[in-house]
Amino acid sequence: MKILAVIPARAGSKGIPNKNIRIVGGHPLIYYSIKNAIDSDMITETIVSTDSPEVRIIAKQMGVKCHWRDETLCGDAVTLDAVIYDAIPKSEEWDYVVTMQPTSPTLTVPTLDAGIKYAIDGGYDTVISAINAPHLSWGEKNGKIVPNYTERLNRQYLPPCYSETGAFFVSKYSVCTPKTRFGEKVSVFEIPEDESIDVDTFADLQAVANALNKQKVAIYVNGNNKRGIGHIYRALEMADEFYVKPDIYYDSNQTDPKVFGKTTHNLISVNGIAELYDRCKKEQYTVFINDILTTSIDYMIALKTVLPNAKIINFEDDGEGIIKADLVFNALFQENMLPQVKAGEKYYIPGKTFMFYEPIKIKKNVERIFISFGGADPQNYSDRLLAIISKSEYQNYHFVVVLGRAKYNVESLMEYNKYSNIEVLYDVANMPELMSSCDIAVTSRGRTGYELAILGIPSIAMAQNQREEKHGFVCNENGFTYIGLNPANEIIEGTLKTYLGLSKESREQFHKKLLSHDLRGGRKRVMALINNL
Repeated sequence: MKILAVIPARAGSKGIPNKNIRIVGGHPLIYYSIKNAIDSDMITETIVSTDSPEVRIIAKQMGVKCHWRDETLCGDAVTLDAVIYDAIPKSEEWDYVVTMQPTSPTLTVPTLDAGIKYAIDGGYDTVISAINAPHLSWGEKNGKIVPNYTERLNRQYLPPCYSETGAFFVSKYSVCTPKTRFGEKVSVFEIPEDESIDVDTFADLQAVANALNKQKVAIYVNGNNKRGIGHIYRALEMADEFYVKPDIYYDSNQTDPKVFGKTTHNLISVNGIAELYDRCKKEQYTVFINDILTTSIDYMIALKTVLPNAKIINFEDDGEGIIKADLVFNALFQENMLPQVKAGEKYYIPGKTFMFYEPIKIKKNVERIFISFGGADPQNYSDRLLAIISKSEYQNYHFVVVLGRAKYNVESLMEYNKYSNIEVLYDVANMPELMSSCDIAVTSRGRTGYELAILGIPSIAMAQNQREEKHGFVCNENGFTYIGLNPANEIIEGTLKTYLGLSKESREQFHKKLLSHDLRGGRKRVMALINNL
C-alpha cells in the first residue's frame, strides 16, 4: 500500500512571523511533522510543499522531497485542498494521502499510525484527527442567544463534540481534487489532548515549548521515627512545584506509607536500592530528586549510570555523594563547600499553607504555648514536656502539643487531654492556624523551627540528634533560644519558665529577629535553580 504524506509549509505566516522555522524544543517547528512522517510505519513517502527557502533546506537535510509551491497557491484565500492536490505526484498511483500540518509538533508516531490504520480498516474516504471537547455552548437563532443543549449536564455526561486538530487529515487518493479531500464516508479519530496543540498564536507556541520540554520527574524520599519525616513533607511540597506529576519512590523497608498522609501523588514502593535502579533505568527521568539524608558516592555513581541524561538534585545531604550531584540544597546547614551546594535559610521551602498566614501579633502576656517536635520526636521531648506542664503550677497557661505521624506512643500521650489546660493533637492538618494562635513555642531544630520563624513566634529549641546539632538556622543569633542536644529536664523547665515570664518588649525583640529572614522566597529560588540546570 502506497501512502503519501504532504506537509504544507508556506513562508508567509503573519500571526507568528517565521512560524514554521522557529526553533522550539531544539528543532524548527516543521521538523516534528517531517520526523513523524519519516518514522511512521504506514507512510511510504513524504513531500513538503513550500515557498520558503529555509523550509526547503530543512526538508533536504532530513531527506524528504520538496515541492516548490507556485505563488498563486500562497495567498491567504487559497484552500488547503488545492495546495495538497498540487503537491501530489500524478505520475504515481497512491492509496491514501495524509495531510500533516507543521503546526502540530506534539503528535506522536503511534497516534499517527493508529489514525491511518483506522482509516484503512474502516474503509473510510476521509478521517480527521480530533479531540472530544464537549462543553455547554450557546448559539444564535432568530437574533437571540440560545443554548446549544436541551439539558444542563456536567461535562462528562454531555454528548461527544469533536473539534478538528491540524495533526493529520487522511484521505483516499481517489477523493482528492483541487477543491476537496472529502469523500462520502467520513469519520474522526480521537487523539490525546496533549497531542492536539495547533500553533496559531504565541500562547500556542509557548504551550508547545512547554510540552516538548516536558520534564519527567522522580523523587526518592524516606522518613521514619529515627530520621524524621520532614523529608516527606518537603518531597510533597516539591512535587507540587512541577508542571507534571512526579513519581515519588520510598523504600518499604524504611518508610511506612502512612507517613505520606492523604495524597493523590504517585507513591511507589521499592524493596531496596536495586529495585529503585531498575525502575529508573526503565523510566529514564529527566529530573531526579533525592531527599534521603546522607548519600554515598557509590549510590550516586550507580544512579547516574542508570539515568545518564537526568539532572540529579539532593536535599539536606551532607554525605560524599554531593560531589556527584548536579545541585544540592542544604537549607539547614550554613556551610557551602562546593559550587553546586546551595546552603542556608535562603533555600528553605515553606509549606504552602504557611504562605497564607501573616506573622503573629505579640500580646502583653503569654497565654498559649505551642509544643511540637516534628514527625518522629526520637528523643521523646513531647513526653518530657507533657510531664512538666501537667504540674498544677502551669494550670493558668494553655498548652497545645502536636504529635507527628511517626510518633510511636501516641495513644498514651493523648491521655494528657484529661487536663483542662493541655490539648494534645495528632497529625494536624492546619499547622499554621494552630501555631498562629500561640504566643511562644518549644520545638526541635528541624523544619518546625523555620515554620515558627515565618510566623515570628519566639521559640525555645533543642536538637534531636547529632545531625540536628549541625543545623545552623535555629540558633540564638537568629532569634531562638537553643538549649542543646538532650538537655536535662531542669534546663528545659527553667527555660520554659523564663519564656512564660518574658515581657512584651523582650518577645518583640525575638519576633523582629525571627522575621528578618526571607524564608518565604525559598520556594521560588529553589525552583529557579532547578529549572535553569
